[in-house]
Amino acid sequence: MRSNRNPVSRGRQRGWIGIVMILVALVIVAVLAKEGLKAYGLGSAPKATTKAGTPGERARAPGAIGAEAMDLDSAPTAPASALERARGVEDMVKQQAAERDAKHDAATQ
Repeated sequence: MRSNRNPVSRGRQRGWIGIVMILVALVIVAVLAKEGLKAYGLGSAPKATTKAGTPGERARAPGAIGAEAMDLDSAPTAPASALERARGVEDMVKQQAAERDAKHDAATQ
């Protein structure tokens, strides 16, 4: 005769193994997400402290802007050209509105 002692324990073990595998997968995803956030600069990485130092040290520091990178003679042209384009569009809309009004007035008379 067969002994029917533990028919439920195998089913329960499969369930526990599944839960453990899901938890392991969750831990792997969490670690990869943390590394990804740090790579994009969004993680909680310790921030580097900088000392004030002398002006020469600050100029040689990483990320400092060199004198050759700064061009003080030329002004930025983007805002001025954007304003000019906006004024041109405004003038065009006003002109079209005036033409439409003139056509409307001519049609009603």
